Amino acid sequence: MLQASIKDNDFLAFTLAHPQAIDAPFKVNTNSNVNVEVLDTGVICFTPKDYQKDIVLSCAVHGNETAPIEICNELITGLLTGELTLKQRVLFLIGNPPSIHNKTRFVEENMNRLFSGGHANGDTQNQERVRAKALEGYVRDFFEQNDDKQRIHYDLHTAIKPSKHEKFAIYPYRHGKSYSGEQMMFLAACGVDTILYHHEPTTTFSYYSSNEFGADAFTVELGKVMPFGQNDMSKFAKAKAMLTALVTQTEVELPAYEAEQLNLYKVSRSVNKHFEDFTFSFADSTENFTQFNKGEVLATEGGQQVIIEHDIEAIVFPNAKVPVGQRTVLCLIPAPNEDVQ
Repeated sequence: MLQASIKDNDFLAFTLAHPQAIDAPFKVNTNSNVNVEVLDTGVICFTPKDYQKDIVLSCAVHGNETAPIEICNELITGLLTGELTLKQRVLFLIGNPPSIHNKTRFVEENMNRLFSGGHANGDTQNQERVRAKALEGYVRDFFEQNDDKQRIHYDLHTAIKPSKHEKFAIYPYRHGKSYSGEQMMFLAACGVDTILYHHEPTTTFSYYSSNEFGADAFTVELGKVMPFGQNDMSKFAKAKAMLTALVTQTEVELPAYEAEQLNLYKVSRSVNKHFEDFTFSFADSTENFTQFNKGEVLATEGGQQVIIEHDIEAIVFPNAKVPVGQRTVLCLIPAPNEDVQ
């Protein structure tokens, strides 16, 4: 494999200079004993001599979610310069470089609906589908090199809408397996005080890693979408500090699991769009985790009403503008008594 360097140790700048592809994979020249390989545009792997964890940190699956991109790039720079001493094997993924250039969530299609083979559904082909398939391959190759390490994948995002719980994480459907209290306490230490237990398989990136490779995987929402240069990075200090500890320490000390420290929800249902006239009953400015009471009208479409079914349901990710057939909103109910180990 070729040897090269990254100008100013700025991997984001390198990625954005080559948004579609690089000429060939290459090893990065460093002064440390860590093996560093750039496998593709936005794909860089760090391997120390001894480690216990295989960690994937992904960002920019949606290109306008800039704070996670900045966090990952700062970690990468710290590792390249030797300011940070690596103790775990890490794969960083900058998911959708062209959409970063566009300053948009995606170019043609929402990439976080294209994993676990979602990229192959239907006759459509576009750059998001090609990239999602490639990212699946890099994660597969990364995890399958070892079968005796803890596997972790944090897919880092920021949400379109403001939230009553600013930072939250989605725990992918576990197919009957218990939930990890240790992982949830790690997220709490990141300032992520709210967990959503998903109720079914999905085509998100985190579900792919969880289901295919048994990884401790989460979609982590760290705040509100903002353009580059407008993020208040002090709001992400806890998350950055814990992610730094995760990759630079042999073990991260965490308190015992306490459900009382978290807001715990589970998805009661996913409301899909069936007609073009789908309309929510609430304003576009309504925050994630806003609660509705049983019997209230949530939305209308095709002359029918979508009604709140439980005593109280909260909403998250409302988006009436999705294509017909896609999810418009997740409805949540409290989940204080799930199987946590």
